[in-house]
Amino acid sequence: MRYLTDRKRATGLGSAHSGAEHHWHMIVTSVLLTGLVPMFVFTFGLGLGMEYDQAAAYYSRPFPAIIGILTLLVGFVHFRSGVQSAIEDYTHGFLRKALIIAAIGLCYTLAAIGIFAIVRIAL
Repeated sequence: MRYLTDRKRATGLGSAHSGAEHHWHMIVTSVLLTGLVPMFVFTFGLGLGMEYDQAAAYYSRPFPAIIGILTLLVGFVHFRSGVQSAIEDYTHGFLRKALIIAAIGLCYTLAAIGIFAIVRIAL
């Protein structure tokens, strides 16, 4: 008699044979976002209403920049996984592949733009 976890039993059983891995990524990013989003709201909320020079000085500190970058990265990875699973569920054929490529490209492009903006303010 072997002991198998539920995750081990489910690995490789989906239509794409990667459903357990996708589910695991969604769980990890969800847990990370539950901590990052409140820190992001608190950190960036403190800068609201400041003059431009004060806000630039505040956001150029390492902690707000790191929180912003981590929130962007984890948020867009989570969004990419969710959009990809929705596209895989509701489209077929060439349209599925084209939409997945477009969605992944859009997510990484927007994340890169956001990170560039934060780094530019921080430096």
